Amino acid sequence: MNQILPFFKTHPYFVSIISFTIGYLFMPLVIEVARKYNFVVSPNKRTSHNGDIPNIGGINIFVSFLFTVFLFSYNVFSEIQFSILGLFIILIVGFIDDLIDIKASWKLIGELIAAFFLIILADLRISNFHGFLGIYELPLFFSYVISFFVFIVIVNSLNLIDGVDGLASGLGILYSLFFAVYFLLSGHFELSVSSFAMFGSLVVFFYYNVFSNKRKIFMGDSGSLLLGYMINLFVFSFLEMNAKHDVPPQLFIKAAPAVAISLLIVPLFDTVRVMVTRVKKGYSPFRADKNHVHHLLLSLGLKHKDVSFVLMGITIGFIIVGLIFRNIPNGVLVAIDFVFCLILTKYLWILVDRKKMPKTEQLVELKQNKDLTEKP
Repeated sequence: MNQILPFFKTHPYFVSIISFTIGYLFMPLVIEVARKYNFVVSPNKRTSHNGDIPNIGGINIFVSFLFTVFLFSYNVFSEIQFSILGLFIILIVGFIDDLIDIKASWKLIGELIAAFFLIILADLRISNFHGFLGIYELPLFFSYVISFFVFIVIVNSLNLIDGVDGLASGLGILYSLFFAVYFLLSGHFELSVSSFAMFGSLVVFFYYNVFSNKRKIFMGDSGSLLLGYMINLFVFSFLEMNAKHDVPPQLFIKAAPAVAISLLIVPLFDTVRVMVTRVKKGYSPFRADKNHVHHLLLSLGLKHKDVSFVLMGITIGFIIVGLIFRNIPNGVLVAIDFVFCLILTKYLWILVDRKKMPKTEQLVELKQNKDLTEKP
């Protein structure tokens, strides 16, 4: 181990191979246990799959991730014990919700308890606004309030976006890879190991969820909540190391909060858009419906994996935009993201409305457009 560890300390990206291997070998057992003890989800009005599918994929992600982190960061394991306990708590909350569909209020309490371990006990929180809204260092109380709020928003936005095969895990793969590379280049070995371990674990799940027919498995709330927890951990760490200038000068990001928003823009914007739409219609913002972006793309005739790849591609585009404008004021970058989201949403609704339009009306519209273009 003493000879192996230095190699991974200089090449932590190989950690993802270890977590992938562990997850790949463990997954058949998870699927077998799920089928044996009926940890499955049956088709219903809110789903679009056929047959009973195991829905405890989060267990496999947790096991492969935790074993890998312990294997390569065992020397600091005692320092991150509260973070790991919080991760375990939110896994259990999601697992119970998968089994008995607990009330939203109880689910929120479980999420807040997990957040308590990460933010209070592990003392990983947002302490600085990086000049966003003219605010820099936050008073302790407001630091806690903002951190808990951001935690709940990220966890639930990723939970809500988990509606088609490969979407939540695909986005998680992009997020983990982004942070893994950034932490590696910044010299933060333990965080880099954690990010690469999560990356490898998610790739295994993505394969089984998207490309395997006989051994298909869903992430379940155990997986989506776990993913949200880890992304919070990465985001908080990313923000704090930039706030404290604990990165090489060439890697310092002035607009770190806005770059984080660019990274997470797909689930964040979709959650806000859907909730605002529900309120405008007089419904509860927490009322379930099929108005999420993945539902709209499905209505255009796209397959599940096509929807996931489209939204992953859009996410990559926003990451590039965020990195290009990483040193402009936070508010300006957020505004750019917002405008792009509005344009993309408007175009998507045009396509959806056109898809719903009877063929005769489509032909009339095409003829009118043709006549307009032919006029001198």
